[in-house]
Amino acid sequence: MRVGIIGLLHEANTFNPAPADYAAFSHSQGNEILDLYREAHHELGGFIQGLTEEHYEIVPLYAARATPAGVVPRETLATMIQTIDRQLDQAGRLDGLLLAPHGAAVAEDQPDMDGYWLTHVRNRVGRQIPLIATIDPHCNLSRKMVQAVDAIVAYRSNPHIDQRQRGLEAARLMVRTLRGEIKPTMAASFPSIAIDIERQHTPSEPCRSMYALANEMLTRPGVLSNSVVLGFPYADVEEMGTAFIVVTNDNPTQAQQLADELAGYLYKHREDFIGKYISVEQAIEKVRQSPKPACLLDMGDNVGGGAPGDYTLLAHALHNATDLRSFISLWDPQSQKQAREAGVGATVRLKVAGHTNPEFGGPIEADFKVISLHDGQFTEDKPRHGGMTHFDLGPTAIVQSRGLIVQLTTIRKLPASLNQVLAFGLKVEQFDALVAKGVHAPTAAFEPVCPTIIRVNTPGITCADMRKLTFNNRRKPLFPFEQI
Repeated sequence: MRVGIIGLLHEANTFNPAPADYAAFSHSQGNEILDLYREAHHELGGFIQGLTEEHYEIVPLYAARATPAGVVPRETLATMIQTIDRQLDQAGRLDGLLLAPHGAAVAEDQPDMDGYWLTHVRNRVGRQIPLIATIDPHCNLSRKMVQAVDAIVAYRSNPHIDQRQRGLEAARLMVRTLRGEIKPTMAASFPSIAIDIERQHTPSEPCRSMYALANEMLTRPGVLSNSVVLGFPYADVEEMGTAFIVVTNDNPTQAQQLADELAGYLYKHREDFIGKYISVEQAIEKVRQSPKPACLLDMGDNVGGGAPGDYTLLAHALHNATDLRSFISLWDPQSQKQAREAGVGATVRLKVAGHTNPEFGGPIEADFKVISLHDGQFTEDKPRHGGMTHFDLGPTAIVQSRGLIVQLTTIRKLPASLNQVLAFGLKVEQFDALVAKGVHAPTAAFEPVCPTIIRVNTPGITCADMRKLTFNNRRKPLFPFEQI
């Protein structure tokens, strides 16, 4: 059997005006995909493992992924679709396709970008071969996505540390389908509810009990897979919100009943999924009173949600808190360049970060001592959010003013690995507080070394309270915006 692999992953924050153009994506084709993903903790790695175990021929076609940012330009989407078409044309006979959309991609003219490209692939190959997809649970699931493929499998953890396992699950579903052992039949339910990002930590309540029900459901006869789709609140699209998927063995009625059962659970407990918030001032005081080091999660500047990573409200507060030793990574290519030109050991006047949206902090203007300079590359060998093993922050400078140490980066990256600190000559224990630009994603790396985790309700284009954002295209009514 010959099974193709395609991945096109982007999480689009429509409140971020910076587009995710072609250069924002990393692109790989053919055997490059095998080299890049075979050992990665990523669903493409799971695809490769599952097909290899069965001695199926792997046909790696195309993989593109980008750090979350704004909308994908129409020209970029057209170019990537052309690449997919060309690879399909050259692939020869395929018996199945394993696909990895993110589920929250938005393009110009195509607000349901994932539904669009999945449908395009389906139309190209026809209905005669199975298509099985994996998605990030921060997906805004559409009916078009469900109709395009035979089965969809979402990661079951946030932070996402089970991506490879879900890719392996999808590959094994494909193998059983091609053997004729099963006929995957999928249904989805779309309750009019959006879950607050602050409530989306799967090991904790209220998610833990909802996933317990989903896990119990997997033991019922005929159920092949199910998924909780938490939703991505920073995309102003009609599909924004939560959904549930159930895949059964040729039983569409059962699939729909069980998907509706999961939706009913959320409806009954919907008040539990409204966020609980801590202000910047409360967070700083909590650091002083709590076991250290503390990890401060900067929810309003969540790089993994498409924010720029240069908001400074927390940085200003820590710079002023001279009794605390703290660390923050900020995206600021210009300040990084100035520090590099000054050289290690020099003191240089900088206006650090706060350039993208000054209303969310503004630059920190101060004298900074240049501690060290780096190329910005590091690795991670453990399963961490995002599933990748190689990281590149671009040319990077470590600078210090008062008790605040700042990592100035040239490339935006989600802080998914503790090596973003350790690989740059720093030690966790030298700090009272470390800021991570995320909500749940950084916790897989930071929880083992930070006894205190504080999610901080900072403003920004990824503010935790989505009711503070202006939506024009979401469905109505939608809880908690409206009562249902």
